[in-house]
Amino acid sequence: MAAGAVALALGAAVLHAVWNLLLARAPDTDAATAVALAVGVALFALPALALWEIDAGAWPYIAASAALELGYVATLAGGLSRGDLSVVYPLARGSAPVLVLAVSAGVLGAATSAWQVAGVGLVAAGVLLVRGLRRPDDPLVVALALACGTCIAGYTIVDAHGLDHAAALPYLWVVVALTTAGYLPLVARARGRGALRAALRWEIVVAAVLFFGAYLLVLAALRLAEPGPVAAVRETSVVIATALGAVVLHERVTRARAAGALVVVAGIVAIALS
Repeated sequence: MAAGAVALALGAAVLHAVWNLLLARAPDTDAATAVALAVGVALFALPALALWEIDAGAWPYIAASAALELGYVATLAGGLSRGDLSVVYPLARGSAPVLVLAVSAGVLGAATSAWQVAGVGLVAAGVLLVRGLRRPDDPLVVALALACGTCIAGYTIVDAHGLDHAAALPYLWVVVALTTAGYLPLVARARGRGALRAALRWEIVVAAVLFFGAYLLVLAALRLAEPGPVAAVRETSVVIATALGAVVLHERVTRARAAGALVVVAGIVAIALS
């Protein structure tokens, strides 16, 4: 995997962990997620239009990506509103690279090296260690997290092909605009417009910018490498989120979690050497 792709995916991991932390800390995660999407669409509208480059062939991928993104934000917000960040985030992010590699190699016939397979396996194992092996209290939280991981895997593969027909920023903007058009009314109906107004805080504006920034870095990485390795490297966000939990939220980091972080790093090295 090219060094540039590794750097882009790692940068995306940092931004992704931070914006998920901001949403998890919000009083109403569903409303905060909907507002963050809407703010991001508004902030990036002019840059997207200025850089507009979308071929006709991109629209089927945009539609598929938006549907998967809608599933992603709905299951992520639902999981975070019912369970802990340290449960939902690792399960969702950890399952995604395994699914991406399986579909890319088994269904789409993408070239896969032994180093990549080993690296993705190490990342997945490290994520489980960071998560911890105890059984979660709520099976619904686990189901939502795994559904979220499936959506992540889906849009990662779709976007890798959609980018052959569009520039990154306008592609992302249209995907998120369509996602917001579907998600915002649902949240407004369920939570009320007052909840949406209350969610508009500076932290959520920051989360919106980080959301777009993280996604753009991933799209840039997908131009340089196959989706399987990119998906695996970006899952270092699990380790970053764990570190943020320890530093910002004063969560206790066990030996198993520290070991898991090292295993994830080892997986990244294996992928980078492939």
